[in-house]
Amino acid sequence: MEVRVRDREATRERLLTAARALFAEHGYEQVTVRMIAAAADANIALVGRYFGSKAGLFGEVLAGEPSVARVLDGDMAGLARRLAEYAGQRMHSDPESPILRTLERSAGDPEVQALMTERLRTAVVQPLAARLGGDDALARARMATAVFLGIGSVRRLLGPSEPDVDRLTEVFEACLR
Repeated sequence: MEVRVRDREATRERLLTAARALFAEHGYEQVTVRMIAAAADANIALVGRYFGSKAGLFGEVLAGEPSVARVLDGDMAGLARRLAEYAGQRMHSDPESPILRTLERSAGDPEVQALMTERLRTAVVQPLAARLGGDDALARARMATAVFLGIGSVRRLLGPSEPDVDRLTEVFEACLR
């Protein structure tokens, strides 16, 4: 009988990987903690120990996804262009990422909605508003975020398209003004 050496980080990563794949395939509601633990070859109690709950694990999966934070770095004059280039990459890329499938399948679940709202607020809207400053920074950040969300929805429904980064820059400039 082979004895596995305990490795907290490796087990945690196996649980995250298994959860990401299962959530993408079945949606949040259909996946159980038992399924995740079995797929990760881990004790079911470790999900609670490492993540607190299935919702906590899903939150960690979301937190591991890319965000626009890196786009915010740099000079303010180039921010609209950087946002447009990032959005253009998203328009052109494959819409079938596992996390997008998860969110589409599970958008009606109250726990998922709360996690998605928090992720959107903390990873996109608040950092952008802080970068913009001013009385209406939050409103401007929300408009720019709406453009991102719309691009994602259209891409998922119609497939990838060739972006017009110059026009997108104009749209983001209008949102950020």
